[in-house]
Amino acid sequence: VGEGKTADGKKPRVWHSNKRPTSKAKAKVAKQLEFIEPCLATLQRDAPPGKEWLHEVKFDGYRMQAQLAGTKVRLLTRTGLDWTDKFGGAIVAELKRLKCTDAIIDGEIVVLADSGISSFALLQADLSAGRTDRFLYYVFDLMRLDGQDLRKEPLVERKQALQDLLGKQPGSSAVRFSDHFAEPGKVMLEHACRMGLEGIVSKRADAPYRSGRGLSWVKSKCTLRQEFVIGGYLPSEKTGRGLRSLLVGYHEGGKLHYA
Repeated sequence: VGEGKTADGKKPRVWHSNKRPTSKAKAKVAKQLEFIEPCLATLQRDAPPGKEWLHEVKFDGYRMQAQLAGTKVRLLTRTGLDWTDKFGGAIVAELKRLKCTDAIIDGEIVVLADSGISSFALLQADLSAGRTDRFLYYVFDLMRLDGQDLRKEPLVERKQALQDLLGKQPGSSAVRFSDHFAEPGKVMLEHACRMGLEGIVSKRADAPYRSGRGLSWVKSKCTLRQEFVIGGYLPSEKTGRGLRSLLVGYHEGGKLHYA
């Protein structure tokens, strides 16, 4: 699946509002929107194969839901906490300029290292120091637009509607569209790992937006993790060293295996 295309290669049907709001129309919308529990990806060792999947870069930042209601903008964490004031004015100002009466956008706020890769350590450091000039908001889904609930629409159509809403963006924009890629999942993950990225998120192109964790979004990481059970240890025969080695195992298929 390539950018702006469905799994069969056709251009997606995209919902459009018939009218774009004027500034006066935006000012009339004051009702606060309800928080939507975010869709969460399930961790898998391998990226899924097949043309029905879209693959995106996995960012290392804070998941953030942007709610636009008239001239009011809120940035909410994945649990619904209002963190709007933590990220300065640039992101909010750009969201306010979007031509819509209301919208709910899903994305992630990051800080990029000199390598161009998102760094959670830098993000935390900037938040602690009150620095706001490096925050970027990468957006990848659109759940509501101009009073219409888009969650039942296929992902590829929601992403196209989001890209249309953002319009042409300058390179210095603080709000950026998170593009997807057409390469097979395995190839995309290999590219991501070679570039030093955390991994990728693979999403079903035809899937609606479902709150909570499910299998229509899966994440594959470059650094794999495994939980181990400590079954015993061997004491060290050398002075000053407590342990010689650990005996560990892992659960798989309902059984404990020696590692």
